[in-house]
Amino acid sequence: MVTGLMLAAFAGVMVALQTIFNNRTDVHMGSWATTTWVLFMGFVASLACSLIFEGSRTFALANMQPWYWFSGLIGVGVVICLVLGVKILGPTFSVSVVLTAQLSFALLFDSLGWLGLEKMPLDWKQIAGVLVIIAGIYIFKFGGKKKAVEIVEAEAAAE
Repeated sequence: MVTGLMLAAFAGVMVALQTIFNNRTDVHMGSWATTTWVLFMGFVASLACSLIFEGSRTFALANMQPWYWFSGLIGVGVVICLVLGVKILGPTFSVSVVLTAQLSFALLFDSLGWLGLEKMPLDWKQIAGVLVIIAGIYIFKFGGKKKAVEIVEAEAAAE
C-alpha cells in the first residue's frame, strides 16, 4: 500500500509539473501545437519504455476491447482542456478542479460498475469527502479575496 501511495503522490507531482510546463509551452507555440508536441513526446517515451520492458506485448491487442484502443484520443482532450483551463483559471485552480472532477467521476464509475470495473458500494462518507474537497477549493479560490481587496484599497488610500 505504501508503494501505491508513493506512486500516486508522484503522479500528482508530475501532473502539476506537466501543467506548468504545458502552460509555458503554450505561450510559445499555441494550445494545439502544445498538445501535439506533448503527446508526441509522450508517445516516443512510452513506446521506448514499452519496447524495453514489455517487448512484443506492446502490440498484443487481440484480447482487448477495441474501444479501449482509442484512449489516447481522450488524452488529447485532457491535454487541450487543461492547457486552455490553465490559461483561463490559472494552474492551481485548474488542477484543483481537474482532480475533483477526476475523483467524482472515478467514484461514479466505481459505484455503478461501469467500464468493466467491479461495482463498489457508494457510501455517504465518500460523497461528503468530495463535497468537503469542493468546499475547500471554493474557500481556497474565493475565501480571502474580500479582505485582500480591502487591504490593497486601504494601502492605496494611505498613499
